[in-house]
Amino acid sequence: MNGSGAGQRADPMKVMVILAHPRTGSFNHVLAEALCRGLWGAGIGVTFHDLYREGFDPVLPAGELSKMGDVEPAVLAHCDELSHCGGLVFVHPNWWGAPPAILKGWIDRVVRPGIAYEFLEGDAGEGVPRGLLAGKSAAVFNTSDTPEEREREVFGDPLERFWRDCVFGFCGITRYHRRTFRVMVTSTEKQRGEWLREAEEFAGGFFSA
Repeated sequence: MNGSGAGQRADPMKVMVILAHPRTGSFNHVLAEALCRGLWGAGIGVTFHDLYREGFDPVLPAGELSKMGDVEPAVLAHCDELSHCGGLVFVHPNWWGAPPAILKGWIDRVVRPGIAYEFLEGDAGEGVPRGLLAGKSAAVFNTSDTPEEREREVFGDPLERFWRDCVFGFCGITRYHRRTFRVMVTSTEKQRGEWLREAEEFAGGFFSA
């Protein structure tokens, strides 16, 4: 089954929330719930996916590589949601300067040609494609156990480049927000509560603007 998102109309009042953390009850889970509450409070519809709980298969099969490839129905349902939503929220920990493998696999399989981008006529794939997600807004919320100064000194910020340029920029999304909550291992209950309130308030304002 082939799916194409080109030309499909998006609903600006619907946001797709993607959570990628393996431990139920983690701060990432509570954070995703706070973001959903903020969206609901602003009258915004939410489609929510906990990738680990759903058992999403992150392995991209060869048959899905091309635009006209056969896409599994479960993945195609995610593609349809991506095409029709007005915004995206990703919640995940920072592991090795990257999202968890299950989320990277979700991007591999769902943010696909014909849904999120397409190459122009005469371009065999060597050029820069046209993003099909233009007009959508996106937000990424990360958690980290590394102080910001230390992280930038040693690693830089590979997650920023990954999301801003390699994913959103490639697919035409220019309205983008990213927030990292740190340092999780030494954070207090009061600090985490403040973070959750910040996220809830942000979600409603950012996506209803």
